[in-house]
Amino acid sequence: MFSCLYTALAGLLLLPLLVNLACPYLFQDLRFFVRLVRVARLARRGASRVPPRTLLEVFSRRARQAPRKPLLLFGDEVYTYEQVERRSNQVARALREHAGLEQGDAVALFLGNEPAYVWLWLGCAKLGCALACLNCNIRARSLVHCFQCSGAKVLLADPELAAAIEEILPILKEENVAVYYLSRTSETEGVRSFMDKVDAASDEPIPVSWRSNVTFKSPALYIYTSGTTGLPKAALITHERTLLACGLIIASGVTSADIIYTALPLYHSAGLLIGVHGCIMQGATLALRSKFSATQFWDDCRKYNVTVIQYIGEVLRYLCNVPKKDNDHHHTVRIALGNGLRADVWREFIRRFGDIRIFEFYAATEGNVGFVNYTGKIGAVGRLNYFHKRIMRYDLIKYDVEKDEPVRDENGYCIKVPKGEVGLLVCKITQFAPFSGYVGAKSQTEKKKLRDVFQKGDLYFNSGDLLMIDRDNFIYFHDRVGDTFRWKGENVATTEVADILGLANFVHEVNVYGVPVPGSTLVFLQMDYVYIGYLTCVHSSTIFYKRSSSSCRFKGHEGRIGMASIRLTDGCEFDGERLYNHVADYLPAYARPHFVRVQDAIEITGTFKYRKVQLAQEGFNPAVIKDTLYFLDNKEKTYIPLTEDIYNAICSNRLKL
Repeated sequence: MFSCLYTALAGLLLLPLLVNLACPYLFQDLRFFVRLVRVARLARRGASRVPPRTLLEVFSRRARQAPRKPLLLFGDEVYTYEQVERRSNQVARALREHAGLEQGDAVALFLGNEPAYVWLWLGCAKLGCALACLNCNIRARSLVHCFQCSGAKVLLADPELAAAIEEILPILKEENVAVYYLSRTSETEGVRSFMDKVDAASDEPIPVSWRSNVTFKSPALYIYTSGTTGLPKAALITHERTLLACGLIIASGVTSADIIYTALPLYHSAGLLIGVHGCIMQGATLALRSKFSATQFWDDCRKYNVTVIQYIGEVLRYLCNVPKKDNDHHHTVRIALGNGLRADVWREFIRRFGDIRIFEFYAATEGNVGFVNYTGKIGAVGRLNYFHKRIMRYDLIKYDVEKDEPVRDENGYCIKVPKGEVGLLVCKITQFAPFSGYVGAKSQTEKKKLRDVFQKGDLYFNSGDLLMIDRDNFIYFHDRVGDTFRWKGENVATTEVADILGLANFVHEVNVYGVPVPGSTLVFLQMDYVYIGYLTCVHSSTIFYKRSSSSCRFKGHEGRIGMASIRLTDGCEFDGERLYNHVADYLPAYARPHFVRVQDAIEITGTFKYRKVQLAQEGFNPAVIKDTLYFLDNKEKTYIPLTEDIYNAICSNRLKL
């Protein structure tokens, strides 16, 4: 009898070991799922309250519990939770008393990374107003478009961006928009000052009645994203989503004792939703920098005793390219949160800067599904988690890149791809995975919806991204589809760039696309298999072959760089200096085409779309392409003929892009 008991006991003791051998990631999958459930439960409880418990209420509670705890570190400035609470009260009162704002209205903010961004956002939230986060790099037509689609009545702008504001001021005046500079005086006719009014306002708590109609589904933010077509679109971020976006911070184990460092722009979701909101959710401290600096990054981390850093893939690559120092390991950083990190940069970053836990994730500002690499698997963006997938109904489906549409079977339904093959990520739109769409862009919202995917009447969100799930259930990002490419950590909408180029009088027709910068083959391990994405082809080949070991060093560039194929107006010649001045005036630096190809004719498909795949595959090698090629020379401020010497300098990384 005792032998049976001993056998049973031994079996119980061995059970975790056996489970771990059979399902090595089971406990990590379960732990991650439990944390997600915690976030969802927190949001659900908040939604059931009247008024709902939004992130604003979380912030106010933090300010009461730890009023003297630093919330923001900026340069040598320190702002406590209580100070930000009081300042945001002043902002709310100034907006109500002087701009006449009430709950349900929208405010547009045209500002870079500054502490004021945080209390301006919180002040708007206390009024029940949505904040439209304008990209401070956009100008002219794009700026007008982004402002107009938000429906904002008020524009708050950094006085350092006065030139951009004055350019569109006549249009704003016609629409009776109240424009304020975030300063105490204004010398621009038609633009008032705002900070003097904030200084004069009371910092007493704001009555809840001022936002009594706010629900969990009410707009909190409009964050702009470049989609597959046209100008930037304002993704509607509800109060519910601002809470759910904090899940990454919670899942990564960030606590109130942490100091989070970000140089990512607050007008994007990573900086605001994850950085600022995640910090508030956990009661942590945020060290904010106006702009990223590779040479000062680690000095900042040491200065502020940073324990958590935010990144995009480009950030960590830049850090790895800075000359080595003896104190590279002398810091307190334990966690890195971000996306777009290449496997080779991942390995190099850890080797050089120490054992930092990297949480790579996949998400889209407007998307209804996301993944987190909580296992530390190098190169992956997440895992196919059994528990997670029971709630989030997502799949990868076959996609025709040339036709730019999903492949359907004889019954008209989409086809799931097997493991190991690249497919388009789609996620069913449900109450657990809502898609709020874009403000003022109903047609664009509809374009992101896929109907009759697996059965009649179902509705899915089209991510526009190609992913791959390997045999061990790890998820890898592969590529973007449609007319968008990514460069310098920013999404570039080719249609928007083409519209700008088309305004030049010597340009008759334009086709804009992204091209990879030639270099070594990108290789990263997936267990005992290797995935190869050839960087000389936009529609990357996918090859798997078994091998025992691998090492890879690739000093290339993230994403794709902009290139334009143009047809000149009859009787006109290419004017490099004029085109340079034109794109410099109307496009942010990351969106300006670095290469121009002059063609006699621009090909279109049978559905009247420009052919981009073949052009992207051909790239910009002057030894291969017979058409005339030009290169954007920032030093000379013109487009110059692209020679083989320039091409070779780019490929060898001697010429910086």
